Amino acid sequence: MSVGKLVLPKRGRVRRHQLFRNMTSYLMKRLVFLIISLLSFNAHAQPQGFDAMVNSAVQPLTDLVSNFIFFEIKLFGADMPLIVLWLIFAAAFFTVYFRFINLTGFAHSIRLIRGDYASSSHRGEVSHFQALTTAVSGTVGIGNIGGIAIILSLGGPGAIFWMIVAGFLGMSTKFAECIAGVKYRKEHRDGTVSGGPMYYLEEGLRVRGLNFLAKPLGLFYAASIVVGCLGIGNMFQSNQAFEQFVYATGGSNSFFLDKGWLFGLVIAGFVAFVIIGGLKSIARVTSRLVPFMALAYLVLALVVLVLNSSKVPWAVYAIFTQAFNTEALAGGTLGAMILGFQRAVFSNEAGIGSAAIAHSAVRTNEPSTEGYVGLMEPFIDTVVICTLTALVILVTIYEPGLTGQGVQGVELTSKAFASALSWSSIPISIIAILFAFSTMISWSYYGLKGWTYIVGEGLGKEILFKVFFCLFGVLGSTIQLGAVLDFSDAMVFLIALPNIFGLYLLAPVLKEELKNYKIKLRKIES
Repeated sequence: MSVGKLVLPKRGRVRRHQLFRNMTSYLMKRLVFLIISLLSFNAHAQPQGFDAMVNSAVQPLTDLVSNFIFFEIKLFGADMPLIVLWLIFAAAFFTVYFRFINLTGFAHSIRLIRGDYASSSHRGEVSHFQALTTAVSGTVGIGNIGGIAIILSLGGPGAIFWMIVAGFLGMSTKFAECIAGVKYRKEHRDGTVSGGPMYYLEEGLRVRGLNFLAKPLGLFYAASIVVGCLGIGNMFQSNQAFEQFVYATGGSNSFFLDKGWLFGLVIAGFVAFVIIGGLKSIARVTSRLVPFMALAYLVLALVVLVLNSSKVPWAVYAIFTQAFNTEALAGGTLGAMILGFQRAVFSNEAGIGSAAIAHSAVRTNEPSTEGYVGLMEPFIDTVVICTLTALVILVTIYEPGLTGQGVQGVELTSKAFASALSWSSIPISIIAILFAFSTMISWSYYGLKGWTYIVGEGLGKEILFKVFFCLFGVLGSTIQLGAVLDFSDAMVFLIALPNIFGLYLLAPVLKEELKNYKIKLRKIES
């Protein structure tokens, strides 16, 4: 027995596992009861009254977690959420630590994605391209369309500059997460793979001699990602997709206005059809859906920019000059910087670690390869899609205080597109629904891996989770549980604390991994 390692007697381990199984069984029974109660109660009670009852019950816990994780400090007169500072500082650190890999590794990333170094003999489940599209589908969502109008209104065009900067910095954090995800992944006998922060927190911290933190941080991350996947990665997406569907089918006059349950059943059915086949099925769908969504949105945005080409130079000029304008909205330069940083970290999730779960399943024998591939995720999500959305709004309907006109989020962006293309509202709504759907199927995999990390692998356990995930999707479009979604959102960002902490500790290991890969790469290419 090694020094400092506690080994329980066999009887103690058996009792511990039995106690854990009993506790899990009890919790699952309570969860089943809760879901059935929600569905049945909603069918007979007034939705607003029931929603308010559930929200009031959950609100104290939501406030506790949210007040902690989104705590703000005054920085030169502007409010700075500490979690944003935590994520941006980490992104800047990894950018310098890996010698600006977000710029120097860009070309190699593209070669890996197109399969230049792929081999059928490599271990894993999906290709580099499929791993990337699965991860991108989890980050590209409603916020890429709706969130940009809000920061433009509050921080002006200058906030977009800082969002782009934060997107570039976030590429380096993703690089670190993806290397760690592959390096410490767990390969099963059937060829499937489990990986992500819960695994590299556990195994990596053991390597660093921090056994007492390894398993607890892994379990905390896994439990939090399960909560996050059911709320912000599922219920919220279903809810927003339903709102877009109602908007596209007539708004307040839509036949489906009061039929959220029906929409929920349909979208949950599509999700179930995809996720029942596991990661390979998810990857097959996202590898087709993500390029289609991105290309369709890109084409519509470029058409709008071409039709308003005379205003494009002003929009670009405003983004760069107002980034340093002390007279800008919401606290001048610092206010614009904070809003831009906040939008970027909330959009591409660099530092959250969720995408590393998908990237860890890639077919490769070299962890560093997926680090390079992961670079592209914040670039696509933040630098490309969010920036295009901003340019479309700037050249069409932008004016300070934009969101004070009674129209918010996606509707505002749809209005911007419709001002140039009168028929574009429905295509934009369809793209938004597809964004939400793709986010749901990716987050189902993230939650599943957190779930199996806690309860163990097994077909029955996986099916049980997938059923619950789909039921929560139905609930999301049926009832309004704002406090539940806020709690889920807070938990997703809470896990950035252990994730970044673990990456700091593993940084020397990851740097050595990168160094060895570069040596091998030079030998291959020489």
